[in-house]
Amino acid sequence: MSKKNRPVGRTERAAAAVRELQQQERRRRNLMVGGVVVALLVIVLGGYFLARGLDTSDDVAAPDAGSGDYGLTIGPADAPHEVVIYEDFLCPYCGELEKASRTDLAQLAADGKVQVEYRPYNLLSSIGDYSARSAAVFAVVLDTSGPDAAKKLHDLLYEHQPSESGPFPSDDDLIKLAVEAGADEAAVRKGIEDGDGADWVTAATTAAQDAGVRGTPTVLLDGKVFQDGRTMDEMASKLIDKLQ
Repeated sequence: MSKKNRPVGRTERAAAAVRELQQQERRRRNLMVGGVVVALLVIVLGGYFLARGLDTSDDVAAPDAGSGDYGLTIGPADAPHEVVIYEDFLCPYCGELEKASRTDLAQLAADGKVQVEYRPYNLLSSIGDYSARSAAVFAVVLDTSGPDAAKKLHDLLYEHQPSESGPFPSDDDLIKLAVEAGADEAAVRKGIEDGDGADWVTAATTAAQDAGVRGTPTVLLDGKVFQDGRTMDEMASKLIDKLQ
């Protein structure tokens, strides 16, 4: 009896082996397809942010530093140079420029050589609400706690900048950063809950768009768009050289 069943057993084992090979092949193909999809997604996202981040027109008619309604100014009004930076707290290029220029711009402003105005707005609304929420917290801190706390929060938002693909900090996380910057928690929370920050961001975004700003970072040096440099590091270096 057992001898008669041997061919059947061998056939079943062979069929099982074939099925296993087929399953392995399907897994391999799925992994390959998944890898291609991820690679394409990275390329698409990279191209999107490159286009949005570097889509800067020369035709920008923005208020002078210190005269806008939606920004944070450091440095004296009578400085020989002025720099205006339109930014989005989620924009990775803004983060690169901030990292490369923050210390030097702050020192030059303290030395009276330049007046700098940072103008956050909501450019990247199409990929989530973090741009609007972070700018709203910044606006409330500026309004309720003053420019020193707002500048510290500005710096902290870049130091803790999330990836553009997320995950994104919650409102509570942003309020904690505001408190770390020296703001009053109750005042910040109330401003967010009352929508004061959201209204500011909407108006700031409209003002940036009306000025002709189309990408971030958009840097204006003495009223003219500054785009000298192939990278944000190089751009920051050349900008600082102009201000020395």
